[in-house]
Amino acid sequence: MVMDAVVKRCVEQSPVTVMARLALQRALEPEWLDELFERECGTQYTRELLFSTTVELMSVVAVGLRPSVHAAAKACKDLPVSVQALYDKIRRTSPHLVRALVQQSAVRLGEVLTPMMKDKAPTVPGYRLRIVDGNHLPASEKRLKPLRGFRGAALPGHSLVVYDPDLDMVVDLVPCEDAHAQERSLMEAAQSQAQPGDLWIADRNFSTRRIFYGLHDRGSNFIVREHGCTPSPRALEEARHRGRIETGTVYEQAVEIENEAGQRLRLRRVELQLDHATEDGDTTIRLLTNLPASQFTPRRIARLYRQRWQIESLFQRLESVLHSEVTSLGHPRAALLAFGVAVLSYNILAVLQSAVWSAHELHSSDIELSSYFFACEIRTHYAGMMMAVAPAAWDRYDRLTPAQLARTLLHMASHANPRALRKHPRSSRSETRKGFVPGAVVRRHVATARVLNDGMVK
Repeated sequence: MVMDAVVKRCVEQSPVTVMARLALQRALEPEWLDELFERECGTQYTRELLFSTTVELMSVVAVGLRPSVHAAAKACKDLPVSVQALYDKIRRTSPHLVRALVQQSAVRLGEVLTPMMKDKAPTVPGYRLRIVDGNHLPASEKRLKPLRGFRGAALPGHSLVVYDPDLDMVVDLVPCEDAHAQERSLMEAAQSQAQPGDLWIADRNFSTRRIFYGLHDRGSNFIVREHGCTPSPRALEEARHRGRIETGTVYEQAVEIENEAGQRLRLRRVELQLDHATEDGDTTIRLLTNLPASQFTPRRIARLYRQRWQIESLFQRLESVLHSEVTSLGHPRAALLAFGVAVLSYNILAVLQSAVWSAHELHSSDIELSSYFFACEIRTHYAGMMMAVAPAAWDRYDRLTPAQLARTLLHMASHANPRALRKHPRSSRSETRKGFVPGAVVRRHVATARVLNDGMVK
């Protein structure tokens, strides 16, 4: 079938924008979203406003095409209800439904992404990496009546995020309305998805007996940084020197923990004595793992734990590249829905990046793609493309199977210029602690032009 002339021109001029439309349709197919709502809605129901319409409007805000939910609603010509009714729908969306949206959309996108990644070697062959950490939403504007007289920060909630670094996708999200709840309390829900062949990596907030036994009983492996107080394993032998890695000296010893039922679990403790202290002043990092010694040396385990930083980078990209923190949404459920849709949008960007990476065979190149430039490309051209292309022109793309969609995205990605979408990392520089200075010094100001002319601050 001949490609529509306007679509063809869009593919030639801005292939990423056309790819975004196809991936968005796959992740946010209205019929699928409304079926998901009927299965997972709980006490909610549908009258005039469909869940698919709500998510579509939230995705417009998440990608940055509109600055707020109100602006997106005013721009929607087919919104069947008032803006206030839309807000009511958003703030009643249950966290359970948000989790199902992220989980199942990741599965749908994964069916498209997997064929593209056949040339990419996994970080740990034979294992699915799962990096887990909590993400607290920032303080919201105090628009809700009970908060208006409060001078402090109003926190709308937080989420436990499970990230697959090999796919660069969030595969699970456990939202929580109570911002003061400990993130480890959400781990029981997340680890219910654990399977044999998974390798979970987490920081010391998740160093508890319950989490260790929960993952082990499901056949999953883990590398978790040991907390200073828990689980207090019993040493079975003296620590033995196992060599060095880039950041310090590695030791290993066998340890054991015991649960409330009296069952004992033997683990390996890998201790890394750092050459330089961390930002928190720690000079030693202890890791607990149930990985087999026959396949994983202590040095390899210490290096694998360094993969955990990737989820921190994910949170930074969610904040800077996407509009994941809508501070005008003060109600916890509304803020969590906005974050969930932003995570879904990030997964869509991951599919687009993988298509460009695979189409241009960047595995043999030093080019690293930037999600920021992908998002900028979409923001610049998406609205114009949707006005220029007739709705009927998209019908044949919307009927593609996941495998067909993967091939179509790869074909379109071949028109992209990877160098225009690459990262431009800054050169590393040593950080110096500024220390305390008097308030009068902090409040002082200078004219930059005069400083440049004089070559110094007077």
